[in-house]
Amino acid sequence: MGPPDTTLRGATLMGMDGHGPQSDPLAQAAALMGRARRLLALTGAGISTDSGISDFRGPQGLWTRDPAAERRANIEVYLSDAEVRRSAWRHRLESTSSTRPEPNAGHLALFELERRGVLELLVTQNVDGLHLAAGHDPRRVVEIHGTMTAVQCMSCGARSPMPEVLDRVRGGEEDPACREPAGAGPCGGILKSATISFGQSLVPEDLARAEQAALRCDLILTVGTTLGVYPAAGLVPVARNAGASVVIVNGDPTELDALADVVVRGRIGEVLPRLIEASA
Repeated sequence: MGPPDTTLRGATLMGMDGHGPQSDPLAQAAALMGRARRLLALTGAGISTDSGISDFRGPQGLWTRDPAAERRANIEVYLSDAEVRRSAWRHRLESTSSTRPEPNAGHLALFELERRGVLELLVTQNVDGLHLAAGHDPRRVVEIHGTMTAVQCMSCGARSPMPEVLDRVRGGEEDPACREPAGAGPCGGILKSATISFGQSLVPEDLARAEQAALRCDLILTVGTTLGVYPAAGLVPVARNAGASVVIVNGDPTELDALADVVVRGRIGEVLPRLIEASA
């Protein structure tokens, strides 16, 4: 396998495998972060596990426990198979019956970087909205894979709040269609959560913002991501090639550890607050 592609624009969501172990002390990472003035943070599913949200491919991950969930995350399957859509809406409705996840210590630690004025941008692969719930200025956050808090029509592009559509599902609509006016009647297009599915193009404006931040930053901090999903993982080589330091915080090895100046291992909700406090 060759080096990661550093071209982000126009890319689609896909996976990639690789290796690259490295390990360095937390103190070294804190020293690098303490000198940073334009920091780019990239987060993945691992930062939300302490909030009760499963990752995808781990031993207890969503797709490990429920292989059908991965089919629901494929845009071609979702658009072509009405039963997959019905299953997706049932799953979303069932998910809302549980306790709403709250930001954990890891989310709050990253907000501290914004409070200090050193956070250039936070790019998250998560769709749970917990970074915004932790207090981040929406202008400082790019939800590169979209959000579960909204619904989008795949025909006309209209958006609506997720709770409004879930109320319709709760009322008996198994595969709700778009109700936006279109000519003599409603649009009727397929509705989907405003997330980026596999095979679906990312938002060009979001990609451009993320890439520009990677080119400007003096340090990129990745948290809770295996760095195996592109183009988000491609921000790491973009930043490194532009001269930024690379700090990786994750519970397990990532696919880009070899590019890091420092790799910090441990439970994110414990390690990240310590790291950010030590970097002050």
